Amino acid sequence: MPKKPTKSAAKPAKVPVHGPQHSNQVRIIGGLWKRTPLPVLAAQGLRPTPDRVRETVFNWINHQRDANWADAQVLDLYAGSGALGFEAASRGAQSVTMVDMATSVVRQLEDIKAKLKADNVQILRGDALVVAQAAAARGQKYDLIFLDPPYQQEFLERNLPLCVRLLKEGGLVYAESGAALAWPDGDTPDWMAGWEVIRADKAGMVFYHLLQAKSAVV
Repeated sequence: MPKKPTKSAAKPAKVPVHGPQHSNQVRIIGGLWKRTPLPVLAAQGLRPTPDRVRETVFNWINHQRDANWADAQVLDLYAGSGALGFEAASRGAQSVTMVDMATSVVRQLEDIKAKLKADNVQILRGDALVVAQAAAARGQKYDLIFLDPPYQQEFLERNLPLCVRLLKEGGLVYAESGAALAWPDGDTPDWMAGWEVIRADKAGMVFYHLLQAKSAVV
């Protein structure tokens, strides 16, 4: 006697943005390498910016820059999957410097760079804070800095004061964090005092912000 067909398993619940699990790849949203998949290593703390968040962020940046990437110099201090840095490179940034500590992550970024023939990308293995300090000491300036560090480890607190010295006039910082960078009047911490949040939003567990030095905000 034939067995009754078993019911198909229920579909797994959707994982929140930046939850404990994520897809093993993300995609470049626009530019020369639009729709190109980028693999994501299963490395501890690696938390790629989701495609829909990246699309919003780059719309913000395009608005601020009038969609002009031709002369943009970009620094990605916590490169991880490379989603932010390669997105900027795809859109025509003049140069993108990507930094990460993990050897396995750097090796994968180098592989992606080679496959894309991304001559405008430089990849460095090192501590983000040390790299930023060295760049500031030699007077290096950038138009755009990506800060997507591990949460709850005070990386933003230590990096943002340095970024003031690393930005060209009118430059932008994109920062992700586990909490909104907003405080009541008079309670803003010293490390955030020099910054203006010009755009901000939240998706799932991630708060994301576009910042500009207050001296540059008209």
